[in-house]
Amino acid sequence: MNTQYLLASRPVDGIAADEHFRAVQTPIPEPGPNQMLTRTIYLSLDPYQWNRWRSDPDVVGEVCHGRTVSQVVRSNLTGYEAGDLIFNTNGWQEYGLTGDGISVFGYMFPRKLNPSIAPISTAVGVLGMLGLTAYAGLVVQCAPRAGETVVVSAASGGVGQAVGQIAKLLGCRVVGIAGAPEKCRFVIETLGFDACVSHRSEDLAGDLDAACPDGIDIYFENVGGPVFDAVLPNVNRGARISLCGIISDYANDDFESAVANWFARGEPTFSQQNVTAQRLSVGNFVRDYQDRFLAEMSAWVQAGQVTYKEDRWPGLDQAPSAFRAMMAGRNFGKTLVRVSEDPTLPSA
Repeated sequence: MNTQYLLASRPVDGIAADEHFRAVQTPIPEPGPNQMLTRTIYLSLDPYQWNRWRSDPDVVGEVCHGRTVSQVVRSNLTGYEAGDLIFNTNGWQEYGLTGDGISVFGYMFPRKLNPSIAPISTAVGVLGMLGLTAYAGLVVQCAPRAGETVVVSAASGGVGQAVGQIAKLLGCRVVGIAGAPEKCRFVIETLGFDACVSHRSEDLAGDLDAACPDGIDIYFENVGGPVFDAVLPNVNRGARISLCGIISDYANDDFESAVANWFARGEPTFSQQNVTAQRLSVGNFVRDYQDRFLAEMSAWVQAGQVTYKEDRWPGLDQAPSAFRAMMAGRNFGKTLVRVSEDPTLPSA
């Protein structure tokens, strides 16, 4: 049998609760023509999923969406065979079907993973859409120059970790924004940021001013709300802002209005031509830079120039709890669930 977690009801009150998820048992599916049956190993949990569930009523009753690392069990798809390790989107279930262009939204097509390059969990982390988001938002959108000051919110999270380390490799001064003291220490001591301030501070704007004496040239936005308001007075004219996410507003009943308000808060001080604020897409923009990203980031990871921290939860039954913890900021690193044994690990 196949354990699945379905979206039981569309969340409207801004709180991720057990009542929104329902576990069911269904027969393990059989792959049809040009399909593979795959066993989920790692499930990625990401804040965007919550907004997707809130904004699309058609997903109620479906398997909760999620990117995954899986192993092929049976294959009717040319080029793949049993035992292959792949990146796909099985979602919140133990087994799923992957085929020629299904379940992957047209980008980062089901691809084979090479565990000799990096641990396979990185395919839903630093070498997956998380890393590609960081790379596209920073390198492609903001074009950082050596000596510039880059500020990253949610700096100890999966995307924030990658953004800051890439910026350091490109010669920038990097300041993180995190929460708990241990997260701030991690950002400086392990990731190599130049400074880190806590969003819990009573004077976040003042702390940022002290940490960024030459102002802020690039801001990578993951949080929004009061954090953005504290950043805004410190950005330089001609600054670039990449709007990756505004997790503080994902629980907002009118998320689109929250996004509009995010842009509006910047306009009294900076005109549109002086501040580039763009929302990342998952269409042609990121797909165009997929090969370039994988080549550069893989080399950085192999050389130890980019490190990463994962917040792992054991067992698919932990997915709802792990998701709630992540949305409340109680995660430390990239949140993922180990659904089944990883055959590449020595203990497996």
